[in-house]
Amino acid sequence: MLMVSWDFKAAASGTEIMIHIKALANPDVDLDRLAELTYSAVFSDVCDRLGYRHQTTEPGIAPLTGKGVIVGWARTAWSRPVEQPPERHYGAEIDFLDSLRPGDVPVVNCSERPAAAWGELFSTASVGRGARGAVIDGFIRDREKIAALGFGVLGRGCRPTDSLGRVSIKAVDVDIDFGGVRVASGDLVVADMDGVTIVPRAIADEAIKLAIEKASLENGARDLLLAGGKMADVWEKYRVL
Repeated sequence: MLMVSWDFKAAASGTEIMIHIKALANPDVDLDRLAELTYSAVFSDVCDRLGYRHQTTEPGIAPLTGKGVIVGWARTAWSRPVEQPPERHYGAEIDFLDSLRPGDVPVVNCSERPAAAWGELFSTASVGRGARGAVIDGFIRDREKIAALGFGVLGRGCRPTDSLGRVSIKAVDVDIDFGGVRVASGDLVVADMDGVTIVPRAIADEAIKLAIEKASLENGARDLLLAGGKMADVWEKYRVL
């Protein structure tokens, strides 16, 4: 599969925002299989092993809708406080959502003002574009309707307050701070009931291989424990806990 990157300009609040869409880190990765086999904790352990020991977001960003594991490629957006609606209402948000591709996961920092940066129609558009889920450092609304879509969203909570005239996307596909972790578009996002692990793009291929291996070992350890095996024996055999 040939994937290319491209740029385009999005107008918002009277200014232009450059959206740089990188080629997928590895378009051949079976994200559905990864979501079935792995989870955020195993990727956190793998990142530790590879020397990246600060890749999990701080507590508080938790599942609000959806079930299971979200695995996909980060698309970053930085939403900042504004004092009035932009000339083109929701302009930057519309352009960002319209740029999503299958396999993407919107990663939005909206931590500077407690308005809902994500809702039902944003989720619906993401589903239509093939996004895997969304992670928001901030608040969402329309939780019940998003849940009915089966679309997974993690965030800090819910609030019905609209974003228009309160916050607006000011930068897209730039490095952002997300819950204490630096995230770039193209990083691998793994999110579930435990929280969010961000796997840097540079180590994604190696981390995926190691995560699948470690998850398989943990399955063997689990079977041995359920059969009455001792923790000491499990550790000696599998070297996982």
